[in-house]
Amino acid sequence: QVQLKESGGGLVQAGGSLRLSCAASGSIFSINSMGWYRQAPGKQRELVAGITRRGETNYRDSVKGRFTISRDNAKNTVYLQMASLKPEDTAVYYCNLIPYQGRYWGQGTQVTVSS
Repeated sequence: QVQLKESGGGLVQAGGSLRLSCAASGSIFSINSMGWYRQAPGKQRELVAGITRRGETNYRDSVKGRFTISRDNAKNTVYLQMASLKPEDTAVYYCNLIPYQGRYWGQGTQVTVSS
């Protein structure tokens, strides 16, 4: 069974950058797609970026050109490089499969962007 653990969040000023990591306890090589999701206070969880096993990526419009998702299958890790951060990016960020599976939600990592 795969377990996922997010890290790398923090407090950053608008315009700053952060790199999130998602470490999988088991092999994710056989998993087709992985994604980063986020949930802001009072809002529903949303998919931010996704990556297939072959490295094909997709992003929600609000983060295109600012966020980059990548994966290292040898390290069982998925990354989210975030640049030009905005206050509206403030949320708890999670990784999961695409489509997500409830049993794999972890604690997430908090990203707070100050104006």
